[in-house]
Amino acid sequence: MESKSYSVKYTQDLKSLYAHAHGTQYERTKTLFEEIRASVNNNDNQDRSFWRPVLPWGGVYTIKAGRKAISCTPLYVKINLKNTCTIDGFLMLLYVILRENQTFPREVSIYLGKEFVNHFLYLMDSYNYTTVKLLWIWDKMEKRQYRSEIHKAALEIDLFGNEHENFTKNLENLMSTIQESYCTSWNCPARFQEFIQRTININPPHELPHRDLIQSAVDEFFCPKIVLCEELGCDGLREFSPREFCHGAPPFVILNMQLWKSEELAYVPYHLALSEHRYLLEGATLFNKEEHHYSAAFQIDGYWMHYDGLRNDNLILLNKPPELLLLSSLVYIRAPEK
Repeated sequence: MESKSYSVKYTQDLKSLYAHAHGTQYERTKTLFEEIRASVNNNDNQDRSFWRPVLPWGGVYTIKAGRKAISCTPLYVKINLKNTCTIDGFLMLLYVILRENQTFPREVSIYLGKEFVNHFLYLMDSYNYTTVKLLWIWDKMEKRQYRSEIHKAALEIDLFGNEHENFTKNLENLMSTIQESYCTSWNCPARFQEFIQRTININPPHELPHRDLIQSAVDEFFCPKIVLCEELGCDGLREFSPREFCHGAPPFVILNMQLWKSEELAYVPYHLALSEHRYLLEGATLFNKEEHHYSAAFQIDGYWMHYDGLRNDNLILLNKPPELLLLSSLVYIRAPEK
């Protein structure tokens, strides 16, 4: 696969990023998450924003050229990142989820790798935000998912596009589900089939159900069903088993809400029953259609915060939902078992 060879190609670059990050370590007594939490709990109405920008849009990474740089092809000494909002909101949500839930870093490491998770948390807590983004780009994304060009002595990486393409689909098998089916006709050319999906795409219901719209859509995604077999020349019925997670209930799930109209949703459920497990609403990503720009919202200790990498004060407490923004995704974390 292209991603495998691309990852190998940039192994040395990633090691350089790690070394550079550790070389600029801050003396810290608190994690970034602890500082945000303290800011929320000690907040007054006069100051509703976090004290410094978090994950600002874009980024510039300067390479310290040494003797080996002369032999590099192509030669560049700076990396410019553009349109990073397609990963920024989810990176912020991933950080909050991992720091707020003690067992989740170990669980997520199974899918994303222990080294990646450790470096990701370290870089976020050290304010190395451009390096965090490069870590995701080079370690998790495929080359075809973004555009890159050399401009004079700078490498420009442009992440303009869709956040589900740039982030959700690169979570390895964290949300993978499987559903088996078989046809009632013995003459079916493909009687037994398996369907594996790596993301959770739920569709708006054609008719309004008597209960919550999102819960109904999730139930439809996971429930068994019987439909007409679509194999050529087959007149049988195809029976689908209940959909199950391939590797057990994941620590968090992302629901792709791009096909939903925000005005059709009376409310978003705080609790979600999902494949015999209970999940709690942790956050959401939002889309500004006019600016083609993504932002995110998440909660800490019952307070909701809005993150927008383009703003000067890019992490603020919310008095009300952000206006004129469409819902792009919902993020739920697995509830502790009683």
